[in-house]
Amino acid sequence: MPSFPSYCFQRPTTTYPSSSPYKFSPPHLHKPIKERRRSIMETGGLFFTGLVCLCLLHSASSASAFNYGGALAKSILFFEGQRSGKLPADQRVTWRGDSALSDGSSCNVDLVGGYYDAGDNIKFGLPMAFTTTMLAWSIIEFGELMQGQGQLAHAEAALRWGTDYLLKAATAAPDTLYVQVAEPNQDHHCWERPEDMDTPRNVYKVTSQNPGSDVAAETAAGLAAASIVFKNSDPAYSSKLLRTATQVFDFANKYRGSYSDSLSSVVCPFYCSYSGYNDELLWGASWLHQASQDVSYMSYIESNGHTLGAENDDYSFSWDDKRVGTKILLSKGFLQNKIGELQLYKAHSDNYICSLVPGSSSFQAQYTPGGLLYKEGDSNLQYVTSASFLLLTYAKYLNTNGGSVACGPTKVNAANLISIAKKQVDYILGNNPARMSYMVGFGGRYPQHVHHRGSSLPSVRAHPGRIGCDGGFQYLYSAAANPNVLVGAVVGGPDGQDNFADDRNNYQQSEPATYINAPMVGALAFFAGTPM
Repeated sequence: MPSFPSYCFQRPTTTYPSSSPYKFSPPHLHKPIKERRRSIMETGGLFFTGLVCLCLLHSASSASAFNYGGALAKSILFFEGQRSGKLPADQRVTWRGDSALSDGSSCNVDLVGGYYDAGDNIKFGLPMAFTTTMLAWSIIEFGELMQGQGQLAHAEAALRWGTDYLLKAATAAPDTLYVQVAEPNQDHHCWERPEDMDTPRNVYKVTSQNPGSDVAAETAAGLAAASIVFKNSDPAYSSKLLRTATQVFDFANKYRGSYSDSLSSVVCPFYCSYSGYNDELLWGASWLHQASQDVSYMSYIESNGHTLGAENDDYSFSWDDKRVGTKILLSKGFLQNKIGELQLYKAHSDNYICSLVPGSSSFQAQYTPGGLLYKEGDSNLQYVTSASFLLLTYAKYLNTNGGSVACGPTKVNAANLISIAKKQVDYILGNNPARMSYMVGFGGRYPQHVHHRGSSLPSVRAHPGRIGCDGGFQYLYSAAANPNVLVGAVVGGPDGQDNFADDRNNYQQSEPATYINAPMVGALAFFAGTPM
């Protein structure tokens, strides 16, 4: 048993009801698909000489034309609606106010800031760290295109809001990482604005005795990736990020264990580490190598890759499972520098790419009748945005180095990958059977009943009086549209038959999340800045 607790309890100021009308399942049960293998090979007519075309889309897909620059700006603005803490003077989402200003006080640490990951008022460390990594990667690959759209400064501000918090969480105490603020079960029994919160703000941590290699290594990845972004614009901050990333990775690697085991029901079933922690260790080492160019990290990858999942193919990339993203990232080293030890990662990246290409000999994916990549019913668009980002990033790596992918007898080039990604992005923006944009505030028709407390309740400016734990449920169950538009939020999206219920209670489809938006930022930057 540990000699000290892995959490600090902050007593709530109100008494909670023994029962609550908030009866649906926790809004974070987004378990990635484990070894799902679909043999959808009867797709006649999909082979073309030297070219693969994604032909599962709605008939009008080729006619789409979207304001990608506008969508990019909105996708970044969304993060301001998710901010926790003391809001800055230049806050643009004005219906939000300051919140959770005493976070960490029960442990005598400062954990004010960071992001609420989705539609509730909890700060979950694993998805927040992944969001940070993906925002940084988006800027690393497509930051120049963001600059051309006047959005780079906003993207960097969104990233810094995350890294500032992760630095606090990682440096408050030796061999300790603070990984969560708020007691999730109590939070999910209330429906209230973050500005009114009176639910317990318990603080949870992983330590040498209660390890969490998954969340720690992901935090290291996020800090290391961000250090690349700020290397030129803020060298001192970049150095601090990299130095902390190194320390957190060492902690993750030395004290191995899953944070799901250490924190149990606090993080499960909300954000269990279903894939374990090996994928995060390899992911974290890869980002530290990218950021530092320290050969010891390449040695670590070469020595440990086979035991950390390098030889295992997986076909989804998410806040939980980093294997595909790691292989795409490491493929860059093989394509650019011909590092022979990384050829394995290029081969496995090719396997992933081919799994998405209909008609190829390695096709594994499932698409809806309208052409949307479909992994599972809960928050499916998280897999679509992450896959789109990987397709575009890999296309960039291939195009820069004259590479291609051999999917059996079919050669797939960068242009083919861009075409597949574009159809996914266009589907999200409105080119789908429902003719609905799944980005809130974009286009003429988008979700009005978003599963999000702050958006669904009157703002503190419109309703200065406090709305308590039970008082908010009238708004949850109201048929009225959300009074505050959470501009730029990408919701969970339609089901496997392209059906979407614009219903606040259907969190599987109507809840947004930071880790859905983060890779979408990079994808939209590409299409905003690249003539098509």
